[in-house]
Amino acid sequence: MEKLTGRNLIAGEAVSGGGEAFRAVDPATGATLDPEFSGAGARDVDQALSAAEAAFRVYGASSGAERARLLRAIADEVMKLGDELLLRAASETGLARARLESERTRTVNQLRMFADWVEEGSWVEARIDTADPARTPAPKPDIRRMLVPLGPVAVFSASNFPLACSVAGGDTASALAAGCPVVCKAHPAHPGTSELVARAVNRAVRQAGLPAGMFSLLHGWSHEVGLALAKHPLTRAVGFTGSLRGGRAIFDAAATRAEPIPVYAEMGSVNPVFLLPSAVATRWESIAAGLAQSITLGVGQFCTNPGVLVAMCEEGLDSLLGALAERLRNTPAGVMLYDRLAHAYAGGVERARAMGAELLAVASPAHDGPTGGRPALLSTDIGHFLEEAEMRAEIFGPSSLAVVVGSADEMLKVAEALEGQLTASIHGTPQDLATYAALVEVLRRKAGRLIFNGFPTGVEVGHAMQHGGPYPASTDARSTSVGTASILRFARPVCYQDFPDGALPPALRNRNALGIWRLVNGAMTRSDVGAAA
Repeated sequence: MEKLTGRNLIAGEAVSGGGEAFRAVDPATGATLDPEFSGAGARDVDQALSAAEAAFRVYGASSGAERARLLRAIADEVMKLGDELLLRAASETGLARARLESERTRTVNQLRMFADWVEEGSWVEARIDTADPARTPAPKPDIRRMLVPLGPVAVFSASNFPLACSVAGGDTASALAAGCPVVCKAHPAHPGTSELVARAVNRAVRQAGLPAGMFSLLHGWSHEVGLALAKHPLTRAVGFTGSLRGGRAIFDAAATRAEPIPVYAEMGSVNPVFLLPSAVATRWESIAAGLAQSITLGVGQFCTNPGVLVAMCEEGLDSLLGALAERLRNTPAGVMLYDRLAHAYAGGVERARAMGAELLAVASPAHDGPTGGRPALLSTDIGHFLEEAEMRAEIFGPSSLAVVVGSADEMLKVAEALEGQLTASIHGTPQDLATYAALVEVLRRKAGRLIFNGFPTGVEVGHAMQHGGPYPASTDARSTSVGTASILRFARPVCYQDFPDGALPPALRNRNALGIWRLVNGAMTRSDVGAAA
């Protein structure tokens, strides 16, 4: 069993930071946990990024096979942590062992998925337009384009996914897969978990024979460390998962640099669920059961929690809301990740009530203490929902607001009033999708993922997943933080014109030694340039 040091891990070395010290807290008991953690200072940020920049000169030119070996080694080292990792994560987050085991599986699986993806190699999107010297009125040059890594990436861990969206989570995996070193800002709510995983990453880096500056971990409770990472001139991009306030602060800091950089911040949403009359009338009981499970999953601490339900005042709605209220009322309050989060959740529910929402149900406080999250169901009409902008804001926790409307036109108005979302769900029949085509079109413009007859919690990690959406769900609706397409955030295109074949990167040479898919003169092929398709 490894003894935690409480220090920052900079280029493989444990370093006492120049920032404020703090301790983790068990949210279930309120007890402080050992050891004391040393917050990073400006000098630590500079040291980590300088080491990352030096490592990038080597790692940025590495092959897909070399990156794949590193990613698989990280996955193996995370698994070797065994119960030690699960026990520490449980004590810092209050999450159940089964949830943490599932999250660990997701973490290592996405590392291995990226390993397979970069080893295959087609992700670089090689495009080749061969020369035509005889073209008139001007000869056509030889032009070849591919994606290359950006450079050092700052990754911010999420509080609600201490493994899958943290130190070795999706942002780190996709950045390393792209060829970018990572400086990770640990979330202060689970610093011990972060140190254990960071050590696993460092061991994998050593096994791969790569520079130690490939990965660093910085601690800190205050915002200064994060802002320093975003503003540092050697940071080339940022991956962030967290609150709108935090993500926007990082985004603004990066935008005010002398050389602005991209910030890919996933900041959550209310994930509206539109219940069409046909579904409510015929399936109200199963919909209520599914909604209750989705709302309370993980004490509602998911960025895809269904925070707004929209339905017409027609047959079955009273039954559905009654059944949902009963299920939430009988779901015990759970332990939320930390006390400030629990306080913010309770405050959000009370603000909605103050703005005119009716409290239909609230669970009893089964968990005593400052971190209990009580499932709740609120209801309002379209007038209040449209008039009160804050009523359309996310309440991060196990609650949902039912918006009762009188017609399809009013349902459309609710959709139009919503800001950008990670997801939007529709319950109905296949025929309804044609009848409510205008609603579907509005939701397509509002959300990154549209769900039919399902619930938004549960994000499949794969090649086709889109986890992002128009602002404020994320800062760049063109990107995803989950799935293999997330690698594109940390790469940029470079074009080579009239370069000799031997001076080109292997992906762009005439002979396709890598065997990747390439767009050659407008046709997708794995053949060599000049060979028959």
